[in-house]
Amino acid sequence: MSRYFNGLTTVNVELTSRCNKDCWMCGRRKVDRDHPEITMNYGDMDLKLVASIAKQLPDGIVVQLHSNGEPLLYPQFKEAAGLFKRQIRCMDTNGKLLVVKADEIIGNLDTLTVSTFESDEDAEEQYGLIKEFLRIKEGRKPNVIIRCLGNVDIARYKSLGCIIATRILHSPMGSFKYKKRPTIPEIGICLDLLNHMVIRRDGKVSPCVRFDPNGLGIIGNCTITPLIDIWNSSERKEWVKYHIEGRRDQKPLCSYCEFWGVPTG
Repeated sequence: MSRYFNGLTTVNVELTSRCNKDCWMCGRRKVDRDHPEITMNYGDMDLKLVASIAKQLPDGIVVQLHSNGEPLLYPQFKEAAGLFKRQIRCMDTNGKLLVVKADEIIGNLDTLTVSTFESDEDAEEQYGLIKEFLRIKEGRKPNVIIRCLGNVDIARYKSLGCIIATRILHSPMGSFKYKKRPTIPEIGICLDLLNHMVIRRDGKVSPCVRFDPNGLGIIGNCTITPLIDIWNSSERKEWVKYHIEGRRDQKPLCSYCEFWGVPTG
């Protein structure tokens, strides 16, 4: 029987789990501080694994070159981005290395999102770096989006001429305790589960990008199993089945998650 990536629209490839910023609302930093018994195992994805992933993915889908880390810390970022020319290449960054690595970014991505958030002590520095990057980039790719989490001065970022994506804040330890109720799709099924796949830097695969320090959402490992087999696996089908039946509480990661795959501003 033939197997396909039916429904798959977006894949996050975690080039690195390392980060160069200490955000107050970051779950990983909270784990570092309060839960030393959980090993976060920070590091980079092997470029050979990145190449293997690129060859397996279908044309035209979105590939986001990040998950929990800062993608511009990846030492072979330009080479990695160049492997996904058949897909729509995107990434989310904190912006600290935008100017330093401008030559590796410009022309090698289709869209780029810079995340800003309320009460960030680095906000002024970040704003200056965004302005300088836009000056260097001029009219070339990538298109820049500013993601504003929580209470952020949106008007200032609008003045830069970028798309603004507003988001509500949730608990650092996961997608719950939102400041406003997240949007639920009328089909009653998490859209991330239907169209998303996340590949951690060590090759472990999850169905979504929700914060998961205990690995509750791991459904396979692409260093062992082809991605198309993981996508069509009995493990993933069981997740979908429970969601269809309105029993997402049967999956530990979903049981306390309040996100339904619909970003809410």
